[in-house]
Amino acid sequence: MKPPVIAIDGPAAAGKGTLARRIAAELGLPHLDTGLLYRGVARRVLDRGADPRDAAVAEREARALLAADLRRGDLRGPEADMAASAVSAIPGVRAALLDFQRHFGREGAVLDGRDIGTVVFPDALVKLFVTASVEARARRRFEELRSKGVPTDPETVEAELRRRDMQDAARSVAPLRAAPDALVLDTTTLDIEAAFAAALALVRERMAVEARPG
Repeated sequence: MKPPVIAIDGPAAAGKGTLARRIAAELGLPHLDTGLLYRGVARRVLDRGADPRDAAVAEREARALLAADLRRGDLRGPEADMAASAVSAIPGVRAALLDFQRHFGREGAVLDGRDIGTVVFPDALVKLFVTASVEARARRRFEELRSKGVPTDPETVEAELRRRDMQDAARSVAPLRAAPDALVLDTTTLDIEAAFAAALALVRERMAVEARPG
């Protein structure tokens, strides 16, 4: 069987990034957090004092994206979240980053994002859609930001997540949704170890099914 592509999608703070990294390590596959690509583009746009909704500027910055942009320390937080969501809705930005993602996964990989199983790798061997209630996701994001010293409060974080969800689901290009053949994992009541065990079991089960002859 050729090296598998495992597509993990879902809304912000559902746990998909953590699960993707651990699954990649467990299976010995490279991992790409595709959200960092859009966050890097968003930061480049903001650095220039431009509006993240400006398609011409955002597409130009997407084509100029560097590996160093993905290692910046300011890619998280409410401003970066909303800016990333805005640039990700621009067709030219998504087109500029699509080849990068497909090239990364050509020899097998775990990729997490919002349209991996629907657009980037619609023929991925395994598609996992990780979700959780907005309240649970807000608690997780608040704790994450607080641990990094980012000033915010639970109410603001939840409001930002709800806006982000609406923006991601309503965009005309690659809206956030589960692929028809995706395995859905709700992590609302699961801690990270339980979520990882459940996700890995789903991935291994699907890989075993696909490996069977006939």
